[in-house]
Amino acid sequence: MQARLLLEDGTLFTGKSFGAEGDSVGEVVFNTGITGYQEVLSDPSYCGQIVTMTYPLIGNYGITRDDFESVRPFIHGFVVRQHEDVPSNWRGEYSLGTLLKEYGIIGISEIDTRMLTRRIRHHGVMKGILTTSTRSVAELLEQMKSTPLMTDQVSRVSTKSVFSSPGSKERIVLVDFGAKSGIVRDLVKRGCDVVVVPQDATADQIRRLSPDGVLLSNGPGDPKDVPHAVEMIRQLLGELPIFGICLGHQLFALACGADTDKLKFGHRGGNHPVKDLISGRCYITSQNHGYTVKEDSIAGTELEVTHINNNDKTIEGLRHKTYAAFSVQYHPEAAPGPFDSSYLFDDFLESIRKFKQDNPQLPRQAQVYTAAKFKPAPVSAELKGELHYAKK
Repeated sequence: MQARLLLEDGTLFTGKSFGAEGDSVGEVVFNTGITGYQEVLSDPSYCGQIVTMTYPLIGNYGITRDDFESVRPFIHGFVVRQHEDVPSNWRGEYSLGTLLKEYGIIGISEIDTRMLTRRIRHHGVMKGILTTSTRSVAELLEQMKSTPLMTDQVSRVSTKSVFSSPGSKERIVLVDFGAKSGIVRDLVKRGCDVVVVPQDATADQIRRLSPDGVLLSNGPGDPKDVPHAVEMIRQLLGELPIFGICLGHQLFALACGADTDKLKFGHRGGNHPVKDLISGRCYITSQNHGYTVKEDSIAGTELEVTHINNNDKTIEGLRHKTYAAFSVQYHPEAAPGPFDSSYLFDDFLESIRKFKQDNPQLPRQAQVYTAAKFKPAPVSAELKGELHYAKK
């Protein structure tokens, strides 16, 4: 079956359909990864986007249950040069086309993805419509113009219930703005007691979970569409160690008074060079984001830049000068991509241990005695709000 991709500037690509049938509108972006298409498909940060893979052969090793980064894909379309529907891989369980059909995602192949990528690089990301229908270009343009791009992606991909991956060491509250499974895996591997909470969790709700640290996850869309998260972070700054990844990095910057802006075509792929300004070392990183922290907005804040992108010099890492809080724009858990930066999880845990040494707490029994001896202040209605916990 024929499929077509129409960009908002009128550029039309005609190719072959695979996956689901129908129409889908989204922001057309590209990813430069050579492998890892399943992790790209299942990364919640792509919610609302039509993803173009620049590597020419996609689908050749199939789909494997163990390689998902979320419970399901959230992308709005998949664009490839050559689609292989008969994979060869001892781990493969079914084909890429089967996965796309299962979740109603349209795929298009046999188009010039190099031309498409160059167009996005020159003009910037733009809205597009992917269709298997035979309607006219004028009708498709009208539908695309009348369909707004999403602004609620974070609430769509975030967990609705609290759940945990128990461990014996530090308790980490992971705020799920669209978290990849790799983040949880890296924390669990280090023995952490991980509690995952929804994107709209308040500072009071997080405090009541008695965390040792808070990790702000990656996620889709514009950080300014999540103002409640900025306020939550602002309230917890200095009270608990904080580590932000990708969208979490941008939200951390906003909470500290910096500003963000949209990139022309974003950073998406597994080979982006990032320079550590402290050590001078360059790391090859996995990235997926369309927004960045504005360099000129750092002045006047308590933030310092720790990492920059060696390609375009955009900010890739921040640290608070006073509080135990830092963030990176890239993905230390990778998946797909190199694991050069997984040490950042160790740095986060070390910052928690140092924070505890510098801020000793009363022994648990002394806290219980103090609470019993002195009548606590009345609890506000807002504080009484409970998180919704997942049921076994």
